Amino acid sequence: MTTDMAMDRAVDTAMDMAMFDTVLVANRGEIAVRVIRTLRSLGVRSVAVYSDADADARHVREADTAVRIGPAAAADSYLSVPRIIEAAARTGAQAVHPGYGFLAENASFARACTLAGLVFIGPPADAISLMGDKIRAKETVRAAGVPVVPGSSGSGLTDAELADAAREIGMPVLLKPSAGGGGKGMRLVRDAGELAEEIAAARREARASFGDDTLLVERWVDRPRHIEIQILADAHGNVVHLGERECSLQRRHQKLIEEAPSVLLDERTRAAMGEAAVQAARSCGYEGAGTVEFIVPGTDPSSYYFMEMNTRLQVEHPVTELVTGLDLVECQLRVAAGEPLGFTQDDVRLIGHAVEARICAETVSVKAGARGFLPSGGTVLALREPSGDGVRTDSGLTEGTEVGSLYDPMLSKVIAYGPDRPTALRKLRAALAETVTLGVPTNAGFLRRLLAHPAVVAGELDTGLVEREVDSLVPDGVPEEVYEAAAAVRLDALRPKATEGAWTDPFSVPSGWRLGGTPKALSFDLRVPGLDPVTHHLDGTPTATATATVTDDRVAVVLDGVRHTFHRAGDWLGRDGDAWQVRDHDPVAASLTGSAHAGADSLTAPMPGTVTVVKVAVGDEVSAGQSLLVVEAMKMEHVIAAPHAGTVAELDVTPGTTVAMDQVLAVITPSESSGELTEEEK
Repeated sequence: MTTDMAMDRAVDTAMDMAMFDTVLVANRGEIAVRVIRTLRSLGVRSVAVYSDADADARHVREADTAVRIGPAAAADSYLSVPRIIEAAARTGAQAVHPGYGFLAENASFARACTLAGLVFIGPPADAISLMGDKIRAKETVRAAGVPVVPGSSGSGLTDAELADAAREIGMPVLLKPSAGGGGKGMRLVRDAGELAEEIAAARREARASFGDDTLLVERWVDRPRHIEIQILADAHGNVVHLGERECSLQRRHQKLIEEAPSVLLDERTRAAMGEAAVQAARSCGYEGAGTVEFIVPGTDPSSYYFMEMNTRLQVEHPVTELVTGLDLVECQLRVAAGEPLGFTQDDVRLIGHAVEARICAETVSVKAGARGFLPSGGTVLALREPSGDGVRTDSGLTEGTEVGSLYDPMLSKVIAYGPDRPTALRKLRAALAETVTLGVPTNAGFLRRLLAHPAVVAGELDTGLVEREVDSLVPDGVPEEVYEAAAAVRLDALRPKATEGAWTDPFSVPSGWRLGGTPKALSFDLRVPGLDPVTHHLDGTPTATATATVTDDRVAVVLDGVRHTFHRAGDWLGRDGDAWQVRDHDPVAASLTGSAHAGADSLTAPMPGTVTVVKVAVGDEVSAGQSLLVVEAMKMEHVIAAPHAGTVAELDVTPGTTVAMDQVLAVITPSESSGELTEEEK
């Protein structure tokens, strides 16, 4: 890919400036690996930090040195400012790169680095404090002439004051944590009658994620587009923007797909929004890389509103790198080392198109309702990450990686670049089809289908598109060929392995043969977690078994004249970005684990996680749909509701209980009236 030669020359002029010798990366996963890659390219020694859960993680392996900073819990490791400062001192680091998440937008951490004689590779602490408080941020940029979303004013509003402000603004409204980011704790409320419960839930999530439950309320713009502007600023007064990123494909306010540039903006609007972003950065004395986020009505791109400023590198920064030719981590390092940007706004060129997909540890269920999208976990048994012309993967994974519920669910990012948007989309769909992560359910297949949706292909995006179209993007069930392949693997395991010159006992061959009778099909009881068991019949005759080929890492089946090839590892099968764990169903074992109780009367854990809220006790009368428990995993809350009216007959958890997926949490005995059929049901 090419960039403007003037920019190349401008960046090169700074090469003789002083650069750090050693940088500590205060993060984990794919962002730590990505930062280490740039440090290595610059000849800078990298220091990784790790918790006990990450002792053998990829970022630890790839760094020049690594320091243990505590147990698995983030509060005792990655969020421990003293331990990170101590690790920097022990390894002779001169600077700290915070990545994103954890302490990246923590002003106290930035100040602690400065007090310890370390350079914080990010903006000044005062800028972090100002922009980290969404209420103050809106007031500051409004004074600088940047348009903002209409909403509440003042901080420290009570629940009643928030509810009053919401009614005054007019429904629907969006509740947002003042100290937050990444969509965590945000709640869209369309019914004023739900304000009290939603405010309480938003505060709870905000407190858990950011240690601050201060909320604000904003007007909700229906069918909005989320456009953000990347900015760079140095300590010499230079501020430029690097164009926009479209981040409208979201679910639960979490970005799924990002691209640069946006098909929505023309050059005039791009320049106006870019200048507004620059003014927002200047208003807080910003330095380094940052992102100014805008909400844009899709029907009127010229009407845009400031939402917030992220005072760090963004997850989606690679798409900007690909269309500008800049390494944003290198830019951060150079600015932190005191260098000027070395180029002006006129030098910035956006060439081609780039699209990114976030691969998350997530179960995309074939069942509707609560099991739609839930955090997952497990051990990576087989890994294949795409690369090649125009394809880039930023990842923190290796085979053997343990993915738990303690940290963010994002595992990697797949990014595609092309001369135009259709080419980039096509390359990304193909790359996602090549992605294999067996052992940990991911959303790769879902993202591939999303990128093929007609509205996405046409660029007709908004932040609600995914939620509206989710039913068409999640398969109705497990394809028959998956069970066929799983049964073929079982059959292959039963066959005696041939040894040259050795005799094979015909009675040991699983052929279904019977003395004096017709061969009987072999039966395999198979189960995909979360779904009912399926009894799959597979003939053991030579003619039938010729339709399946099984190797150590592949299985191919021919069904109705169509050949289906799967990657395999253990009891996992994968194809086109999708993966299924197909277990042997053992009713006896299921009864011993308690899952035999899981039925219409039972509430089971939809994901591995921790129970944070219990609202009922044994003997309580509940109504259908009533919120009873809250389970949290990977910073996501999931509300467990009563399946029908009745009485709490059993309650097996308390706040703080760690639960496994499908574990029974409570049993609700139905009331007599709840078991009666309605006239429509009759």
